[in-house]
Amino acid sequence: MVVPELRPWRAAGPHVVRITDAVRPRLARAAETVRPRLARVAAAVGPRFARPDRPGSPRAARPKTWQFTATAATAGLALAAGVVTAAGPWDSSGQRTAERDRAVALEAARGTDHGGTRAHAGTPPRGSQAVPSAISVLTGLGSTATTVKSAPGGKALSAVLGPLLTNPALGHRSAAVVDVSTGERLYGTGSGDALIPASTTKIATAVAALSAMGADHRLTTRAVYEPDTEEVVLVGGGDPTLTARKEADGLASLRDLAERTAAALAGRGVREVTLSYDTTLYKGTTIHPIGVNPNIAAVTPLMVDEARTDGSAGGPAPRVADPAAAAARTFGDLLKERGIKATPPGPSKATTRASTLATVSSPPLAALVERMLTNSDNDLAEALARHTALATGKSADFAGGGAAITARLKDLGLPLKGAGIDIKDGSGLDRRDKLTADLLTALLVKAGDPAHPELRPALTGLPVAGFTGTLAGRYTDGAAGVVRAKTGTLTGVNTLAGTVVDKDGRLLAFAFLANATTAPTAAQSALDKAATALSSCGCR
Repeated sequence: MVVPELRPWRAAGPHVVRITDAVRPRLARAAETVRPRLARVAAAVGPRFARPDRPGSPRAARPKTWQFTATAATAGLALAAGVVTAAGPWDSSGQRTAERDRAVALEAARGTDHGGTRAHAGTPPRGSQAVPSAISVLTGLGSTATTVKSAPGGKALSAVLGPLLTNPALGHRSAAVVDVSTGERLYGTGSGDALIPASTTKIATAVAALSAMGADHRLTTRAVYEPDTEEVVLVGGGDPTLTARKEADGLASLRDLAERTAAALAGRGVREVTLSYDTTLYKGTTIHPIGVNPNIAAVTPLMVDEARTDGSAGGPAPRVADPAAAAARTFGDLLKERGIKATPPGPSKATTRASTLATVSSPPLAALVERMLTNSDNDLAEALARHTALATGKSADFAGGGAAITARLKDLGLPLKGAGIDIKDGSGLDRRDKLTADLLTALLVKAGDPAHPELRPALTGLPVAGFTGTLAGRYTDGAAGVVRAKTGTLTGVNTLAGTVVDKDGRLLAFAFLANATTAPTAAQSALDKAATALSSCGCR
């Protein structure tokens, strides 16, 4: 699997080319360092497998978990000091290559000093605050134990992080830093205190969903035919990424489903049907505990384009009140365009006698998890929480989703006992959620554990500082391309949890949580400075 290239990357392409030209000699030296390892792995991996797009089309075998692992390792977080021993070639979309190139290019222009003046362009940064060089970044991406120095020391880390994390803007705060290769906690302050995590909850959702279903699981939407009543039932499969747009961009397409359904009906000699829709996959209320809110649609197993009414693909947006009914109406219109007359749709439940007319499936769970984390997609997070519940025999509602996530984390041996940890939803919008910095860092370490390759998308999906998702506009003069972290923001809550390769090539997991913040911009800046300090720190 190759992570689809995001639109901002296409726009950034010419800029990256210019930057790359300026630093080509340095990149060539860096490439020579890793070329033998990449060649060996590329030979082992062999040709990429094609993703099936539609029934009846030529296809190769469906990608398996090992393929996601190989690609994820090349996507920027193959772990240091033997945590991951194989790293594939840079992805063909150029996204991760661009991250690497820009990290090198910015090296000469952005000595980070947390309040001092920036280094002049063209002047290599000096001193303990210097941003890691390309070589140390690449070391963190795929190294051997002999090329990485020892982990940072606790006292040295405290000296660097302490002043930044005692910023009054952070209110009640907790923090932890862990060496990913060993799992050793290197720094902690209040790290066992359960605080409101906001959207960093999605890391827990990602790990639980991948653990329960596997990286190559897909969410399927069906159209079935009831022979007794000549009824077509659109059966929701819990895929909020189902799209009605003309350009599906690799997502499951309602237009394709309508086309195939119409063809199947025509083959039966049927030109007029009663149209219904089935949302019985989920249970309980559809409205999130925060109420009607532009950050999330009603949680239902049938929706199109996340029920957005403004054509947007992410972020807050107005939503239709009844996503399932709206999706079914759109499906009926698409059938009509293809010669099938359908009644206005109503709710129903498909019977066991129904025969399948057509299906469309989402991208693999690995890609869905990456999308959820990169874009902080609340609709997708709640869908994955419910699918985790379904996969583990729990009720597919808010309570069941939270319970299923908690149970999966417990099964993975993560630190849950005696900490006041509570998971109420999959997205982190619920202020009753409580997580600890210790748990968040443990989740990140577990995602890097070679014994759990299916969890790797929980790392590769993290937003990249200065490049992707919710970090695209941050770290422009800090650790761009080096810090990878999930953000979290609610009123009075600012959180950040992710990974960073430090100055000496160690891969560190960190979690910073701040509650009762009164100045959100200042709090966000303080957390960003702390993460940047880790990237600039050998701290031994």
